[in-house]
Amino acid sequence: MRLTRRSLLTATAATGAAALVTPSGLAHAATSAEAGAFADADVPALLERAEALLTGGDLDPADPGLAAAVAALDTAAKAQWDTLDRDPARTALWADLAPVADPGNFGQSYTRLRTVALAWATPGTSLTADPAVADALVAALRFAHDAAYHPARSETGNWWFWEIGAPRALMDTAVLLRDRLPAADLADYLAVVDRFCPDADRRTNAPSLAETGANRVDKAVIVALRGLLGQDAAKIASARDALSDVRDTGRNSLFRYVASGDGFYEDGSFVQHGTVAYTGTYGVVLLGGIAHLLSLLAGSPWEVADPDVSVLYEAVERSFTPVVFEGLMMDAVRGRAVSRERAGDHRDGAAAVAAILLLATGAPAAYAGRWRALAKGWLTRNRTTPFAALAGLPQLVLAKDVMDDPDVVARQRTGGTHVFADMDRVVHHRPRWAYALSLSSQRIAAYEAGNGENVHGWYTGDGMAYLYDTGDLAQFNDAFWPTVDPYRLPGTTVDTRRRTDLGTGGGTSTFLPANTVAGGSVLHDRYGAVAMQLTGAPGSTLRAKKSWFLIDDAVISLGADITATDGRTVETVVENRNLGRDGRPRLLIDGARQPDEQGWSGRFGRTGWAHVEGVGGYVFPGTAALHALREERTGAWRDLNTGADTAGSPTPVTRRYLTLWIDHGLSPTGGRYAHVLLPGASATATAVWAHSRPVQVVANDATVQAVEARRLGLTAATFWTAGTAAGISSSGPASVLVLRRGDRISVAVSDPGRTLTTLDVELPFRVRAVAEADDTVGVTPGRRTRLTVAVGGSRGHTHRAELVP
Repeated sequence: MRLTRRSLLTATAATGAAALVTPSGLAHAATSAEAGAFADADVPALLERAEALLTGGDLDPADPGLAAAVAALDTAAKAQWDTLDRDPARTALWADLAPVADPGNFGQSYTRLRTVALAWATPGTSLTADPAVADALVAALRFAHDAAYHPARSETGNWWFWEIGAPRALMDTAVLLRDRLPAADLADYLAVVDRFCPDADRRTNAPSLAETGANRVDKAVIVALRGLLGQDAAKIASARDALSDVRDTGRNSLFRYVASGDGFYEDGSFVQHGTVAYTGTYGVVLLGGIAHLLSLLAGSPWEVADPDVSVLYEAVERSFTPVVFEGLMMDAVRGRAVSRERAGDHRDGAAAVAAILLLATGAPAAYAGRWRALAKGWLTRNRTTPFAALAGLPQLVLAKDVMDDPDVVARQRTGGTHVFADMDRVVHHRPRWAYALSLSSQRIAAYEAGNGENVHGWYTGDGMAYLYDTGDLAQFNDAFWPTVDPYRLPGTTVDTRRRTDLGTGGGTSTFLPANTVAGGSVLHDRYGAVAMQLTGAPGSTLRAKKSWFLIDDAVISLGADITATDGRTVETVVENRNLGRDGRPRLLIDGARQPDEQGWSGRFGRTGWAHVEGVGGYVFPGTAALHALREERTGAWRDLNTGADTAGSPTPVTRRYLTLWIDHGLSPTGGRYAHVLLPGASATATAVWAHSRPVQVVANDATVQAVEARRLGLTAATFWTAGTAAGISSSGPASVLVLRRGDRISVAVSDPGRTLTTLDVELPFRVRAVAEADDTVGVTPGRRTRLTVAVGGSRGHTHRAELVP
C-alpha cells in the first residue's frame, strides 16, 4: 500500500465478522451496533493501513528520493539487530538496557524492537522479510513480556513508560508482525495493554487524573491499535471518542478551545502540563497523533466525524505556523526538550511538517491546499537541515508527493506579529528573519525541568530572545544548548549568582514567578508592544521592567527600574551568538574593528553602535557601557540531560560565541538600558540608523517605557502605572500602540497584567468618526480623544479601534 494522500483516503471494503472474539478466545460483550460496525468493516485493510502509516507502504526503495531514508533505516535497524542478545538464556535484550525489568529499559527495548521490525517490514533493507529476523522478534517480544512488562506488575518509576512508551511501541510492532505472532502471544500483549492503557481518558496509576492534550492522543492511538488487533469494536470507538470525549459531554474535548489549563487557546497558544508553552513538542505530538487516527479510521465505521475537528484545522495556521521558521520549530515553545540531543529544533520542526502533511491527506481541500503550499515552501528553502535527512519513510513519502506535484506552488515567507497572551510567547516574522520572546508570569512557567532534563533552564523564560535568520538556520541546533553560557542567554537581565541543577529527581517540576505582567499588544499583525515585569527566582531580589517594541526592520528593547539588594552583579545580555566550530565574524564598535582572537574581551564606555558580520547591527540610544567577549565554550549534552531515555552524550563539544552585554553593577538601584537590534543590517546601514535615529526613546522609567517611530507614524508604549508619554495617557497599566497614517488612526490596547476591569487611554488629537472598533472599545471625541476599554476578562488580548481624524 503506497502511502499517499490518495491511498489514505481510500475507503475500506465492507467485510468482517460480527462475532467479536479476542485471540485468547474470550468473547467481548459486543453491542448490536458494534457488531454491525465490524460487519461493515474490513479490519485487515485497516491493519494494512496502520502498517502503511508506519512503513510508508508499498514504496520503491530504489526511488532516488527515498533511497537515502531506506538506507538510514537499514543502518539504524542493523545496529540494533547486530547487538540484540538472541541467546535463549539471556537476561536482557541489549546489554546496555539491563536490568530489563526497569521501566526505562523495557520501554527502550520495545522501541528498538520496533525499529528492527520496521526494517523487516520495509522493502529494500538488509533485514527485509528475513524469516530469522521475524522469528527473533517474536521470541524477543515473548521475553520482554515474561521478564518485564506483563499484567501482574505494578507501575514503578516514570508512568509514561508503562502507559504510553512501551504499549505504543508494542502495538506498532504487533501490527508489523501480525501475520507471524502466535495467537496466544498476541492475546498476552493485548492483555498487558488492557492492564496499563485500558482507557485513553484516564491515568492508569491515578484513575482520578484525566489525561489531557498529547498524552490523551498518544493513548487513543494505542487503544485504537489494540482494538484493531483484537477485533474489539468498543475499544476502537473509545479511542475515537477520546478525541471528542463525547462521554463527558465535550468538557475535555481536544477539538474545543480552552480558557485555562492544557489545550489549544483561541489566540493560538498551546499549553501542556498546566503552565508550560509546549506547541513545539507536546503540541506536535497531539497534532501528529490526531492526524494518525483520522487517517487510520477514515472511511471506516469509526471515522472521526466531530464537526469541531475544525479547531484542529485552524490550529495549523493559528498555533503551529507562527512558531515555525523555515522548517525549524522555535525553541521558545519546546520546553525541556531543548535539552534533548536527538530532538533539536530541526527535528521537532520536521515532525510538525510531517504532521501537517499527514493531516492534509484527509482535510477539506481549502485547508489542505494551503498547508501543502506552506510545507513546500519550508521544504524548499531549508537547505541546512533538509527534511529528507530527518524524516522517516512515511513522512518522506508524503513530502515527496508534495515536492513532485507541479500544481503545488511553494508559499513564500510572509511577515506577521503574534502575541500569544495565553502562553506568554511572542513571535515577530519579517521576510528574512524572525524574533521570538520567551516570557513568564504567575500563569506560565519560566521553565520546566525534571526526570534529569533541562537542568540549566533557569533563565529560559526570563525574556530570552531568539533571532532567526534565513542565512543561519543552525544557530540553535548546532550544539547551542550544551555550550552556551546559561547565565547569559540573549535578551535576559540576570543576577549572576551560581545556580544548582534543576530537575535531577523523578517527575517534572515548573517555576511560576510572582509577576503578573507578561504580554502585549499587536497592531495590523505587523507591529508589537511587549512587556514583562521581571521578578527573580527564590534567593534573588532582582526586579526589572522590560519592554520590547517590534517594527518592520528593528526590535527596540528597553529596561528600567532594575533593582537588586543581594550584593551581586546584574547584567543585561544584548547578544550571545553561536559562531559554530570556527566562526570569527567581524565585530565593529562605533566603526572600529575589534580583535577576533578567542578569549578577547573589551569594555567600551560610550558605545553608540555595534555590528556583527552576518548577524546585524546593534544601536544604543544615548550610548551605553558595552562589554564584549569572544570565547570558545565546551560542554556536553549529558550536562543538561541525564533522562532515562533522552540522556545526552558525555562527549564534549566546543563552539565559539560572541557575547555583548551591559553591566548594571553590584546591587543596582533604578538601572536601565536601551538598545535596538537591526537584523541583517549592514555596518553602513547600522551607522546611518544610529546617526539619523528614526526611532526615538521618549520614556524609559518605572512609570512608562515608550518609543516613537515618526516616519512610520507609530507610537508604542508600556505603561506600568497611570502616566503620560508622547502625548498619550493611560489610566493604569497597559500596552498601547498608536499608528497615525493618512486618514486613519489605528489603536491597539491590552492589559498584559490582567489586573484591570476598564482602562482609559487618551490620545493627543481629535477624531471625527469611528471607522470600526471592537465592541469592548468605547470612543469619546473631544480635544483629546478618550478610549474606554473593557479589558476585564480578556486575558491580556488586544483590543482595537480604527479612527478617522
